[in-house]
Amino acid sequence: MTEKQKAFCDYYLESGNATEAYKRVYKGCKKDETARANSSRLLTNANVSEYLKERIKQIEDERIAKPMEVLQYLTKVMRGEEKDQFDLDAPLNERTKAAELLGKRYRLFTEKIEADVNQTVVFKGENELED
Repeated sequence: MTEKQKAFCDYYLESGNATEAYKRVYKGCKKDETARANSSRLLTNANVSEYLKERIKQIEDERIAKPMEVLQYLTKVMRGEEKDQFDLDAPLNERTKAAELLGKRYRLFTEKIEADVNQTVVFKGENELED
């Protein structure tokens, strides 16, 4: 894959417009019709298509918080180390909520479950046990 093809892909992902991305990379192309046709051809190229898929996956991976990142954030909130948009400490109720979420994650709390079971218990004698 050429450097120009990679640049085309990056501009395409940035703008979402293949024709404009093509014209940015291939400066000699002035006509929209030519850029549209050539960019369409590029998008069907196997190497370009694979590169686009990899870049999209990489971008998505960077945007989505990992489990450890979430736990670190909740810990910062709970400890009052995380500030809000006005540079104020998190209120006590938010810190408590963060502590509860962390507690649930680490199973620090047990939930009481009541069960109403109506069944007959039958005890078998020693001679009645099955082998």
